[in-house]
Amino acid sequence: MHRSLNRRQCLALASALFGAGLAGPAHGRAGPGRPAGAGAGAASLPPMPLRERRLANGLQVVSVADAASASVSVQVWYRVGGKDDPEGRSGFAHLFEHMMFKSTQHMPNEMFDRLTEDVGGNNNAFTAEDMTAYQNEVPANHLERLLWAEAERMAHLKVDQANFDSERAVVQEELRQRVLADPYGRLFNALPAESFVLHPYRRPVVGSIEDLAAAQLEDVRRFHATYYRPDNAVLIVVGDFDPAQLDTWVDRYFGPLKTPGAAIPRVTVTEPVRGADRRVALQGPNVPLPALALLWQGPNAAHADAAALQVASALLAAGDSSRLNEALVYRAQAAQAAGFAAELFADAGMLAAYAIAASGQPLPRLEAALLREIQRLAQGPIPGAELDKVRTQLLTAALVSRQTPQGKAGAIGKAVLLRGDARDANHELARLAAVGAADVQRVLRKMLQGRRVTIQYTQGAKA
Repeated sequence: MHRSLNRRQCLALASALFGAGLAGPAHGRAGPGRPAGAGAGAASLPPMPLRERRLANGLQVVSVADAASASVSVQVWYRVGGKDDPEGRSGFAHLFEHMMFKSTQHMPNEMFDRLTEDVGGNNNAFTAEDMTAYQNEVPANHLERLLWAEAERMAHLKVDQANFDSERAVVQEELRQRVLADPYGRLFNALPAESFVLHPYRRPVVGSIEDLAAAQLEDVRRFHATYYRPDNAVLIVVGDFDPAQLDTWVDRYFGPLKTPGAAIPRVTVTEPVRGADRRVALQGPNVPLPALALLWQGPNAAHADAAALQVASALLAAGDSSRLNEALVYRAQAAQAAGFAAELFADAGMLAAYAIAASGQPLPRLEAALLREIQRLAQGPIPGAELDKVRTQLLTAALVSRQTPQGKAGAIGKAVLLRGDARDANHELARLAAVGAADVQRVLRKMLQGRRVTIQYTQGAKA
């Protein structure tokens, strides 16, 4: 049995973890504020007791029984994301996130909501570059019917013209709101295309209105048949259940589903190392203040540097007291907003810094200031208290998330889809806790040595 921690307990545990039995200093070195060998035998976090099995049809099943919870999370993660969209049909994976909530052979429209929301539970879904995930949490006594419902929509979704037209319109309106109506939506939507030259990560997951408008019903049916199949899915169940009973229900509802004979298409493109710096000028309508973005190539999510990049990103951009916010927004008043993100996917990564200029600030000066702050973190001293605070914040957020079946299942899903192993969810926090100042500076120096794409974004023609 695993007891849930409240937020204060999570904070206390997080504060102890990076000097404790969970993880020693990164690469055997001491970090500022954390002398080598400190805290041996102190706080530790027990691993989630994962059970894994694979059905004859290829479905991967990962479960964690937790009798302390009154609920259960049932999640299905499909190995299909924006990178798998057919050429000229960007946005298909995202479109299918919406389609999966429509009617099936045995469920009318909105029945999935009734099976979750009407019993005090919830459902959600998201599409990313490498995956589409369906996440549900319900009272534990509703587990069986939710397993039936997920198997039903995997095998018997109604992909008809009416459902296709209605959800395509919803997705196109979402794109208009998120990208076209936002003054800076076009800038951020363009980052993947400017960062990747060969890999399909260059196509935004949200797609384009033109590609969605050009799609035909047969395209959508083909996409569903290609990717929505047992051997391309991971079923994750976390919460209060009897493991033997779960196995029986999974066998009953998912076991009969057929696996198509055709192989699943996989992206095999390798993104080349960028050979030269490049500058890009973009324009958009209704841009109140100019902005810029700096792009570097990054590693994939399973890379040994991933945790250090996460900490570096938080030092630069997490919260009001982050370095970019303090330096560019508050002290210099050169920017309205500034940020940094390490977007690490299953195959490759993108590192992006951005800033929106304050009134009257020229972009060349803002670019120099943004680079200077990143270089200052890469080269200058990192106070131990600053590093400890950021690590504690990151660990606390992760621990708080893992206090719910939904959060635990989500951590497992990312471990499988991004890093290839469900058990890696039990090592993720240890890697984060082990990051020292030298690790942060090493990964930033490596990044800064790479070739950079600089995007200047300014006011253009009216929409």
